[in-house]
Amino acid sequence: MSTHNVRLEVMQFLEKKIDTFVDEFLIPVEKIWQPTDLLPNSQNETFFEEVRELREIAKDLPYDFWVTLVGDTITEEALPTYESWLMEVEGVNQDGVGNGWSKWIRQWTGEENRHGDLLNKYLYLSGRVNMREVEITTQHLINDGFDIGTSNDPYKNFVYTSFQELATYVSHNRVALIAKKYGDKKLHKICNMIAGDEMRHHLAYSEFVNQIFKVDPSEMMLAFQHMMKHKIVMPAHFLRESGQKISTAFEQFSDSAQRIGVYTAADYVDIMQKLIDKWEIDKISGLSDEAEKARDYLMKLPARMIKISERLVIPETGHVFKWVEPALAR
Repeated sequence: MSTHNVRLEVMQFLEKKIDTFVDEFLIPVEKIWQPTDLLPNSQNETFFEEVRELREIAKDLPYDFWVTLVGDTITEEALPTYESWLMEVEGVNQDGVGNGWSKWIRQWTGEENRHGDLLNKYLYLSGRVNMREVEITTQHLINDGFDIGTSNDPYKNFVYTSFQELATYVSHNRVALIAKKYGDKKLHKICNMIAGDEMRHHLAYSEFVNQIFKVDPSEMMLAFQHMMKHKIVMPAHFLRESGQKISTAFEQFSDSAQRIGVYTAADYVDIMQKLIDKWEIDKISGLSDEAEKARDYLMKLPARMIKISERLVIPETGHVFKWVEPALAR
């Protein structure tokens, strides 16, 4: 049987458990938080007073913090790209009422969609950023799409989402801690709540991989090796500002995130190691010779990558973004 057919069989096998996955890792609409719960409510008489307080506290947050928060927001706002990509994965079928996997993707999308809504509204109310420039970058990112190197292979896609959801957890959690340090309790709570969602989603996708390792260990190991060998491409890797070429802003955004300690090269390696440990790849049996070599490669990779990350030099001064003019960030 071809690897294509085996993957389809495995996806159909896992699909039988989809309701269990939904119940365990997602939260019903009526019970989950909504952006309005965490922001000044425009229906309240105290709305303008609350907005003034939000804006006053926001003045103390540093420049690189705002660049990172904007980049995180734009990444969350590009959700249409992620949903359409996942809907093309082998084993996902939208015909008629759709199968279990399309149900999962739609409900996961529904939860993720709240993140961009919430952060966008916070940025708008804060008065610290040029919202038109942010909106232009967001539209560009959706227009440009992305290529994460997974094609429509479910195994590679689930490795990617396992990694990426944990990376977004780290980023939002660090932003929350920095906001708390500067006395912004509201933003701390906002980013903390988003981080909690991202961790739940990471646990879900990493469980999908764990289940696949049980029934198709060699192919799952090879898919894991492929993604780590070619490196995880961040979803915002095509980031650009107005009037700029595709992908020109991503490295500058990444430098800001590293300077402020939100997401670093060391975090990338740490996430890789966490996935290796979570899936206990050192204990998996019944591997083909090729998969055994893949495992050996993966087990040695974090140590090699950490040496490379230690040699990276981050510029002390950053690019001046159109999103956040230095005068506005003070």
